Amino acid sequence: MHDHNQLLSGEILIGLSYHDDDVIGVTGGIHIEAPPEEVWKTLTDYDNLSKTLPKVVASRLIEKKNGEIILEQTGKTGILIFEKTVNFRLKLYEEYLHRVSFEQISGDFHVYHGEWLLETHHEHEGTFLHYNAKIKPLFFAPPVLISFVQRQDLPGVLSAHKKRAEKSTLCH
Repeated sequence: MHDHNQLLSGEILIGLSYHDDDVIGVTGGIHIEAPPEEVWKTLTDYDNLSKTLPKVVASRLIEKKNGEIILEQTGKTGILIFEKTVNFRLKLYEEYLHRVSFEQISGDFHVYHGEWLLETHHEHEGTFLHYNAKIKPLFFAPPVLISFVQRQDLPGVLSAHKKRAEKSTLCH
């Protein structure tokens, strides 16, 4: 897991790793001054993710049954002239206030799966939000470009979750 002291000081931590067959591993972490219930609400407000998250163009809950969720998303990825619109359908599993795991069942990636983890500590207020994923697009993109894009985009996504959860905490 990430260094809690760095996260508590306001840093957003991003990690990248390279795996066989051009698969990229991505990790991210942020500390949010809000209880896990508020962080959970922002993470699982699937129909409104396009309003709150950068690079998410559309997000729609297709089906929810027996703890399994099907979500359709359209996003933008890349930089400048390399920006591309991607479409994918994800299967999600929720463990309330703890984890949302996801995997692509159809779409523009060879490999796209991972999880969001919520973590609390008795000695610290708030919630630590962690992201772990493995990614490989179907379209050609060098791993170095993918990792650059992830390093650029993930802090914005983590910050958006933080901002929304902290804002709803203030409203209560």
